[in-house]
Amino acid sequence: MGTGAITANIDVAQLVLYAFWIFFAGLIYYLVRENHREGYPMETENGRGGTITGWPIPAPKTFKLANGHEVTVPELHRDKRPLNLAPAHPWTGAPLEPTGDAMLAGVGPGAWAERADVPDLTPDGHPKIVPLRVAGEFGVAHQDTDPRGLPVVGADGEQGGTVVDLWIDLSEMMFRYIELKTVSGRHVLLPMNFARVRRHEVKVHSVHGHHFAAVPGTQLPDQITFLEEEKIMAYYGAGTLYADPSRTEPLL
Repeated sequence: MGTGAITANIDVAQLVLYAFWIFFAGLIYYLVRENHREGYPMETENGRGGTITGWPIPAPKTFKLANGHEVTVPELHRDKRPLNLAPAHPWTGAPLEPTGDAMLAGVGPGAWAERADVPDLTPDGHPKIVPLRVAGEFGVAHQDTDPRGLPVVGADGEQGGTVVDLWIDLSEMMFRYIELKTVSGRHVLLPMNFARVRRHEVKVHSVHGHHFAAVPGTQLPDQITFLEEEKIMAYYGAGTLYADPSRTEPLL
């Protein structure tokens, strides 16, 4: 019997191989269950759906958040918000089109998640995204264009407002939003990734000039919540398809 052999037919290498197989099978089982941690609801075109329970849906797990709140998942309650959609044609499988104001319908590219209506915080508990008028120790690099005071122009070439401030992410050290005063006098936010800052203007291709007046606002003038971020982003996202009727038509 060779060195390391327990019996004539089993040695240490063979036992290690069997242990690896058992571990790998357990890992797959764990990953499949955790992949369904958020639940597994089903949706149908007629609005009737169901919720799958049992394997591979794991047992509920409660997470304790830094702010003292608790979240239990999977959370199997269905989203009760109405779907602002209607079939474009009377047959099954017809494409769905938004009803009402497509920019605010909350569907398609304008869909948003029902996130917590609280601001994101820094590790020391302060609001993470704030305007420069609050974070006075930050500013615009001297080699870059400071957009404050520049006009904000939509895809139609019409001015929708004027930049009054910039909102900075204190954790990432980058600008997240442009605050502008619309023609109607409202102060609304424009996500930086939808803006192109030029020397003499800020150009926005996703919406037209008159659309800035209806951008969802914030409850407080110097902070923004997760939910408010979702709605603001969704508004400009909706504009990429619905701001101009020609954008919903085929290219050819």
